[in-house]
Amino acid sequence: MTATALGRDFRLLWAAAVSSRFGDALRTPALALLAATVTRDPRIIAAVTVAGQLPPLLFGLLGGVYADRWDRRRTMAVVDGVRAGVVAALALVVALDRVSVPVLLVAAFLLAALGTLFDSASFALLPAVVPPDALPRANGRLQAGSAVAGGFLGAPAAGVLFAVAPALPFALDAVTFAVAAVLVLALAPAPRTRERRRRGSVWSEIVEGLRWLRAHRTLWRLTLLTAASNLAISGIMAVLVLYALDVLRVPPAGYGLFAAAAIFGGLAGALGAGWLAARLGTVPALRVVLAGQTMALTGFALARHPVPGEIALAVFAAGTVVWNSLWASYGQRQVPGELLGRVGAAQRMVGLLTAPLGAALAGLAAAAYGTVPVAGAAAGTFALVTLTAWRTLRSAAPGVLSRGGVA
Repeated sequence: MTATALGRDFRLLWAAAVSSRFGDALRTPALALLAATVTRDPRIIAAVTVAGQLPPLLFGLLGGVYADRWDRRRTMAVVDGVRAGVVAALALVVALDRVSVPVLLVAAFLLAALGTLFDSASFALLPAVVPPDALPRANGRLQAGSAVAGGFLGAPAAGVLFAVAPALPFALDAVTFAVAAVLVLALAPAPRTRERRRRGSVWSEIVEGLRWLRAHRTLWRLTLLTAASNLAISGIMAVLVLYALDVLRVPPAGYGLFAAAAIFGGLAGALGAGWLAARLGTVPALRVVLAGQTMALTGFALARHPVPGEIALAVFAAGTVVWNSLWASYGQRQVPGELLGRVGAAQRMVGLLTAPLGAALAGLAAAAYGTVPVAGAAAGTFALVTLTAWRTLRSAAPGVLSRGGVA
């Protein structure tokens, strides 16, 4: 799965990503369990979740600026080192039984805020590690490793470790961050490039990244299509458990196995993303993926039995991972190296803006009309997105700027 053909630096980067993802999968459910031991107020528990969701929207573009200003390898290592310290401090507080709601809110917010800078630097660093033609395969392997580390290893272990000792998942998470920092530092330093001209302000650099994204016709359309897709994905995920239990008649004891279909599907999609891009080309593959997801989601909305519903969910999840891998790869190949952090951050922020809206609308609709119309609306949204993609995307993208060197 590490793909030796992609080279030593990719193996190091892959190992760092998998280590961090394993730690994230331990920490995230453990943080929810910890919040439930502090309070049973659902508003406060939800606030801890929101505290971890806000930073990408608040600071994502700022993280992109500094990912372009600073050395990306060192930035990732320093961020992981700081995150290791934050989680280690949280583990100590838990071990001393000094946990409070403010501590949980600050920890969740701070870790997510640091993650915005790490994600921007990581996105921008990958093109310096693997050749352009290998980017779809590299992104797929990163997602595959993350799926195994998170879905198959970390998430199931989190509850067990928390039951043994509440501080244990956080202590292990701190270790994974420290290991990831060391692995990233072992990467070969990027070649020196010409000194970038000084810009007037952080805001001007943010605007430059947004303008570049908006001016590149195909990349901008892909970003808008991602945002429209996330509206439907967030909506269906918000009511998935209710749909599975009430409509598909999944036994409560079997829901974990049902949900695991998405993990298996995502793993298959991650491993197949590079192959699909090599056979069809990146943009044509993206159009095919949307068509496949529309059929899968339509099948899911029509299913009334756990088995066809599970199969449809797995196919849909595979398409989602392929889309994310190829969308990222396309941007990494098109964007000049000195802009990769900012443009990548703008892509992610615009793509994620619709997710909270989708979840909120799904919750309101399900409360009023049930979950079946929500699934139908999600399938309809994907059908419109697919029609739009086939009408507007072309097999070759017009490069607004020539690709520059990677800083």
